[in-house]
Parts: sequence; structure tokens; C-alpha cells
Amino acid sequence: MADNNNQISLSIFKKRWLKFKTMKRGYYSFVILLWMYGLSFLLPLFINNRALIVNFEDTYYFPAVADLIPGVNAYYAGEEFNQDVPGEAKYRLLKEDWETSDSENWLIMPFYPFSPYEDITTKGNKMYDPPSSTHWLGTDDTGRDVFARLCYAFNISISFALVLTVLNYVIGVSIGGAMGYFGGIFDLFFQRILEIWSSLPMLFVVIIMSSILKPSFLLLIFIYTLVNWIMLTYLMRAEFYREKTKDYVSAALSMGQTNSKIIFKHILPNSLVPVITYFPFSVVGGIMALVGLDYLGFGLPPPTPSWGQMLGVGLQNITKWWMVFSPVTAEFLTLLSIVFIGEAVREAFDPKVYSRLR
Repeated sequence: MADNNNQISLSIFKKRWLKFKTMKRGYYSFVILLWMYGLSFLLPLFINNRALIVNFEDTYYFPAVADLIPGVNAYYAGEEFNQDVPGEAKYRLLKEDWETSDSENWLIMPFYPFSPYEDITTKGNKMYDPPSSTHWLGTDDTGRDVFARLCYAFNISISFALVLTVLNYVIGVSIGGAMGYFGGIFDLFFQRILEIWSSLPMLFVVIIMSSILKPSFLLLIFIYTLVNWIMLTYLMRAEFYREKTKDYVSAALSMGQTNSKIIFKHILPNSLVPVITYFPFSVVGGIMALVGLDYLGFGLPPPTPSWGQMLGVGLQNITKWWMVFSPVTAEFLTLLSIVFIGEAVREAFDPKVYSRLR
């Protein structure tokens, strides 16, 4: 009896969270992806060709750590460490030289001492070097480490999809909710705008803008946000139309509640269930959009790490199996995990007592 009382006293959010945790594959996918995405912001500490700590003549330097702080200069010329190399210091070579010469100077390299940007101009890097104990997933057509690029591309892909989805939700929920609540001429006016706007050829817009402006993360976000919010707008419009006819809205109006209070306090919370369940699948669409653009050559500019660019290079050299296998596997596992999360979220918000997802 006490357990039933505890269940009744739980908030609806708590009940949905507990139900989400019972969806094992969705819950564990969420935890793993959350940890991986959080750690991806610390990648310069784990995957980098710059040293974590350099002790040179009793002075400490932190090149890799400085990479984490925007605006901090992490560039140290080779001559600063008495290294006869042009440009920036080559920390892997520097470590070998100090170890062989029994120097009192020392440095600590990251766990995986390769950068996603260094190519064949770096000593020791080769084009299409197959997977080995040095380069775990080999190198690409310019000698860049595939494993390093794969990890950095994970952060870029997830960040792109999340930012795009949040912007689409803000615009779509705002316009769709207003259309559904106010209706009438306001609704008809925006319907005509949406019909015209949805006919915009997305790929042509990207090609035209990419030929005029240099593609960037923010530019691609802007272009995709132009049309991606439309479907969500129709969904929210239908939800608001349904909710505003219910008795609790009529009661709020009779009590003199303002439109803003009715929208944000009453209707919106009751209209978010289909929107929330759709969120993970919107993230999947964002990742696929970036991969597709990068594959076609209209995405992020090189040498930005990208699964689509890596896949394009791999398909041009199909005999280099690791170039195709690596990005396809990473993308497949990421999208599969997000789909599992989406299914678990949908089940958690399902009003039925028993879940279909076992």
C-alpha cells in the first residue's frame, strides 16, 4: 500500500524518467552518448600532437591544455625548445630526442599523440598507411590519422545536429503555437508563407551560397534552419488547435487569464509530448544532413574532420577498406544509439501501462 502511495506522489516527470530507465537499450545508449559527447570537448587532452606538459630548462609549458581555452595561444616554435625544425615544435620528435640524449628536459604526450590535421608534411606520416599499432585506423589520402579525425568529427556532428534541432524547435514551436492558438487570418497568412517557403530547393540553396560564401559551421546551421522548422510548425499548430478547445482553456479564459499565460502555462506543457518524442529523431536528421553535405563537397571546409568527407575519400579509393569501414561504422553506431534513445523516450511518454520496448 505504501508503494502505491509513493507512486501516486511522484511527479509526472519523475514517472516518465523512471519508465525511461526501464528501457535498457535506450537508457544505456543515452548514458554512453552523453559521456562520449562530454569527453569529446576534452579531446585535445587525449588525442593531440601537442604535448600535455613540457618541462624545458625548469620552465613549464602546457600546449595541449591551452587548446581547450579559446583565445589562448598554444603555438610554440621549435626554436623555443632548441629544436631545429621550421614552424611549430614537433613534440613527438622532441620527446624522442630528449629520451635518447638523456636530457633533463622532459614532456608528456597525450594518450593518442596524433592530430586530426597533421598530414604528410609531418615526418613519419604516409598516405594510405593501413591500420597498425601506431595509427589505429590508418591514414587517409593526405596522411592524416583516421582515428583522430573520426573522434573529432563525432563532436562536430553531434554539436551541429543539436544546435540545428534546438533552433528548429524554438522557431517551429513559436510559430506553430501562435498559428494554432490565434487561428483565423493569422493562421491562413502563415500557412501560405509556409507553403511557399517549403518549396525552397534546399540543395540548390546550399550550392549557391557555398559558391558565394565560404562554408562554415554557422553558415550551414543558418541555411538548414531556413526550412527545417516547417514540419515542426505544422505539428505544433495541430496540437494547439486540439488543446485550445478543451475545457481547461475555456475555464482559464473565463477567469481572465491573459493569452501569454494560457499559452505558456496551460497549453504548451500539454502539447510538448509529441515534440519531445520527436527530438532524438530530429538529431538523427541533423547528423545525416551534415554527412550528406560533406560527402557532396558542400559542407564544412577542409581540413575540418567530417564523417562525410572521410566517406567520400574512402569511396574514391575503395580498396583502402579502413577509409570506408571507419566512418560508416562510427555513423551507424551513433545513429543506432540515438534511435534507441528516441524509442525509449517515446515509450516513456506513452500513456499505456506496459511498454512495447523490451
